Amino acid sequence: MESFLTSQPIYTQLADLLKKQIVRGQLRPGDKLPSVRELAIRYTVNPNTVQRTYRELEQEGVVEVRRGQGTFVIEDDEIIQRLRETLKQEYVATFVRDMREMGFTLQEMKESVKRMWEEEVDD
Repeated sequence: MESFLTSQPIYTQLADLLKKQIVRGQLRPGDKLPSVRELAIRYTVNPNTVQRTYRELEQEGVVEVRRGQGTFVIEDDEIIQRLRETLKQEYVATFVRDMREMGFTLQEMKESVKRMWEEEVDD
């Protein structure tokens, strides 16, 4: 069960969740997304919220709506790679900004990332 933050609209959080699934390969190019109703039930949100999420993803070019068939992950590897790169840049920028605000040096960040990476791999 996903819990959503109150600080940002649920539809954007849901869109981010779906984008992460696409980048991770859980949703592959050409895969059909769950229906609006299914996703609304799964995340206990209003169907209008899911509809807005799908519209947003369509405008970003990440999914396509096929009349009478549903919503599908775009079958364009270049778009998927761009999405992957964009998400990476956004997360790295947020991380670096937050760490700088707390007074950490680049070297401290590198060491922490390396240590975390190695701990995660060992788990």
